[in-house]
Amino acid sequence: MLNLGPVRVQPPLFLAPMAGVTDRDFRLIVRRIGGVGVVAMEFISSRAIVGGHRRTRELMHFAAEERPLAIQIYGSDVATMAAAAEVVEELGADICDINMGCPANKVLKGCAGAALMADLPLAEKMIATVKARLSIPLTVKFRLGLNVKDQSYLDLGRICEENGVAAVAMHARTAKQMFRGAADWSAIARLKQELTIPVIGNGDINQADDALRMLAETGCDGVMIGRTATKNPWIFRQIEARMSGGRITEPTLEDRRDLILGHFRMVVQRDNERYALHKLRKFTGWYTHGLPHGRMLRQKINQLPDVESFLAAVEDFFEHLLDERAA
Repeated sequence: MLNLGPVRVQPPLFLAPMAGVTDRDFRLIVRRIGGVGVVAMEFISSRAIVGGHRRTRELMHFAAEERPLAIQIYGSDVATMAAAAEVVEELGADICDINMGCPANKVLKGCAGAALMADLPLAEKMIATVKARLSIPLTVKFRLGLNVKDQSYLDLGRICEENGVAAVAMHARTAKQMFRGAADWSAIARLKQELTIPVIGNGDINQADDALRMLAETGCDGVMIGRTATKNPWIFRQIEARMSGGRITEPTLEDRRDLILGHFRMVVQRDNERYALHKLRKFTGWYTHGLPHGRMLRQKINQLPDVESFLAAVEDFFEHLLDERAA
């Protein structure tokens, strides 16, 4: 068990914030499958929060069953970040998280995300100011640094600890790497040795045993999972089973069918058809990863004009798979 201030995290497994992915529908899916300790919203611009943008405020809605929940904010202006953090607390989030690791060019150009790792005085001012405005736990997520030669994660970790941050999460790649190459778990171990506050490791958790290996090899206090959860939302439940000495159960075809169709129907109820189709195509690519004939379905759905025909194609796809299995 892991405690972040008054927030009890059990098991110590975190769904990483992912733009365009960890919306309310996906968070609920992961939470209902089970095994996750904390779910996080997709990262949100502090300027958009403070500006009161309607779409942004809609994104920030969450259900009580999602708790404990973290809302991650990003930006480069200290006052705006502090004001956005106040909104996060007012909305009832359990944890406020600062993004200091996003490697996307549009975020870096705005001197936010991982760019803050190259300006530690600004990063420290931001952390201290935000922390002073919050009564809920503050966490910070970052990477190794901007590139191999500029790895500032140990310094940033110390800044976080000195300024009352409840925990840090580190994706063990540089911003320049994006998601390429192998994550450097030895850096997570060094960070853990340096700090007394909890350290959450992130990067290259592809299956349940990877999480146990990361905990054992690095000594980290928790594990954060991002991209793998899009292909396998059952990963948290599987890790929890391994942590307790239990047996991993793989989702059946029926499980996958019900999850996909259930998720897609939630999306259709919430979004307009054009946006829904875009999201359904994206998630189908992940959800059918490794399934027989999955590529054929992905190719087919790119040609479909509306949601109704899309859902019918997904149902037909699983009917054929179930028929093949029964034959």
